[in-house]
Amino acid sequence: MIAGQHYDKRLCDLKGLGKKSEQCLNEIGVYTRADLEKIGAVGAFIKMRSECRVEPSMNFLYAMVGALEDKHWLKIAKEEKGRLAVNGIGGLQGTGSAVES
Repeated sequence: MIAGQHYDKRLCDLKGLGKKSEQCLNEIGVYTRADLEKIGAVGAFIKMRSECRVEPSMNFLYAMVGALEDKHWLKIAKEEKGRLAVNGIGGLQGTGSAVES
């Protein structure tokens, strides 16, 4: 554990995640930073695609990664886009509405 990190932080208090993001994550049983770390950003994204009433966008995936790494989602998008696409996540993107933070 890195000093100063609060694993019980509400999701909307993390960088890049807002109340709408928090609501969607709550729908799949993710309530805190610790919960998100446990399932992982990709795991949460995949679970939300099947269980959430709003289909998550790739930007939401980047926001979850950014929240865990304390980085802005645009920086994650630039850094991770290729890696996530190679791992098959890019092919998961549907035409559903984006979830904004």
